[in-house]
Amino acid sequence: MKYTLLLFVFVLSWLNVRAQLSTTQQTSIDAIFAPWNRTKVPGAAVGIIKDSQLIFAKGYGAANLDYDIPNSPQTVFRIASTSKQFTAACIVLLAQQNKLSLEDKLIKYFPDFPDYANTITIRHLLNHTSGIRDYLTLANLAGFKDEDHYTDKTIYNWLSRQQALNFTPGEAYVYSNSGYWLLGQIVKLVSGESLSAFAKKNIFEPLQMENTHFHDNHKHIVKNRAIGYSPTKDDEFLINTTTLNMVGDGGVFTTILDLKKWDDAFYTDTILDQEFWKVMTNVGRLHNGQKLTYASGLDINQYKGLKVIQHGGAMAGYRAEMLRFPEQHFSVIILANRSDARPTEMAYEIADIFLEKEYLPAKNTGEQSNPTMTKKKSILNLPHKELKKFEGRYWNAREGISRTLRIINDTLCYVRDDGSATKMLAVAKGKFLWPGYTPAITLQFKNTSEATFVLNIGDDTPMVFKKYTPQASFSTSDFSSYTGTYYSKELDSYYVINHVDNELRLYIKDEFVERLVPIMNNVVKVGPYLILSFTASKNRFRLSTGRAKNISFKKLK
Repeated sequence: MKYTLLLFVFVLSWLNVRAQLSTTQQTSIDAIFAPWNRTKVPGAAVGIIKDSQLIFAKGYGAANLDYDIPNSPQTVFRIASTSKQFTAACIVLLAQQNKLSLEDKLIKYFPDFPDYANTITIRHLLNHTSGIRDYLTLANLAGFKDEDHYTDKTIYNWLSRQQALNFTPGEAYVYSNSGYWLLGQIVKLVSGESLSAFAKKNIFEPLQMENTHFHDNHKHIVKNRAIGYSPTKDDEFLINTTTLNMVGDGGVFTTILDLKKWDDAFYTDTILDQEFWKVMTNVGRLHNGQKLTYASGLDINQYKGLKVIQHGGAMAGYRAEMLRFPEQHFSVIILANRSDARPTEMAYEIADIFLEKEYLPAKNTGEQSNPTMTKKKSILNLPHKELKKFEGRYWNAREGISRTLRIINDTLCYVRDDGSATKMLAVAKGKFLWPGYTPAITLQFKNTSEATFVLNIGDDTPMVFKKYTPQASFSTSDFSSYTGTYYSKELDSYYVINHVDNELRLYIKDEFVERLVPIMNNVVKVGPYLILSFTASKNRFRLSTGRAKNISFKKLK
């Protein structure tokens, strides 16, 4: 009876606020989700909030394809990494209760961790500046598949086995799910109750978010839950969920209606005061003074001159985005149950419908406009001979990626491994600009030398690329020297390299992964993301990929 009454009140209020939208606005929103506005495909629930009023709330597609249950504002979705703001909120509340300090070292809570725990603070974890390797990446490198089950104990063992970090804490920003999983463990250690229980008592219940929880047991029943799906090549869908029970880096289940209450809390201090939100939105800084856009489970940035606070999420067959324009009191929430959803892009498309008149011209936004759009005279017309000396392959050791500079139709281009190319315009001797990008992206050769260039993307840490001579193929001696079994203590995993059909192949847990492709002397690539850097003797190598760098392997005799 209570649920029926609440549903009636919601429908009545929804009919009232929907009248605030013009027919054009409603049609434009529906057009964005038109491919999902069918009962035979999964889709999403969408909420739009203006001045604390839910001016649009609608479901598209099915929450459950087995029973043709439609998505709605009451449907419960997994929101993946959008959960991080709730984990951060628990940490900030404990700090306000003087039960912990954001400057506490990790070793205080995990005394059996390696020495690196003496250098990492809670603040580093909040801002993704800790350097801790990402546990989801470690799981993949250890041979675990998406459908495999592992536990908090497994993650703890992985992290306690790591002998090094991706970088010195505070010197760089690299997104790490490990950091937020550890924050969830700290909440448990400090409060004496699970993250789920603490969040329920201190956030969800006070805000009356009755259909929101940290889902730390995949066997628990969740009423009105959306099932996650992934599309197949045959335009059908397969169920894509997870049996993992980890929370902190993700794990929140919630609805459009409950997230509206969370959004309301941002503008009031009835439950969560302004000091709380000040800490939550205080962005991190690196040791060199560089200001980040990431705060505590929230990314603080600008879009067309307006301040935005947002965070997306992706896990299994779920995608989520919560986008807030605080100065306009305007928010967009999209919760999807299909892995091909692009909720962040869609949320900004919705914002364009409502806020277009409030956007600022590029010159007034504080964002860097492209000078080549207004100052044609600043472009240098370099002769082909001058451009030719910049051509070649370049290597970035930090990320383990190679890029090519190549002349295409008399223009020097930045070419990626997938073949996509970006034209560049010369604006000074040895300096090139990528036209049309905000913030500005420049490529600057060091000391006008063609051997090394620095790629600058807005305020991000510059990327240094050095010219190298590619290795075209493996030699006969390479086949024998690379072949063997290698063990990583940090992953507790064995990698086997075999010589098969005139190529080298990598196997993990007896399963073929990919063939090895030579990059340069002693450096090989495996698939699109793995880089193996060998010693000259081939007895050791270090493995690097996006969120886990320099993992050590030793050849077994």
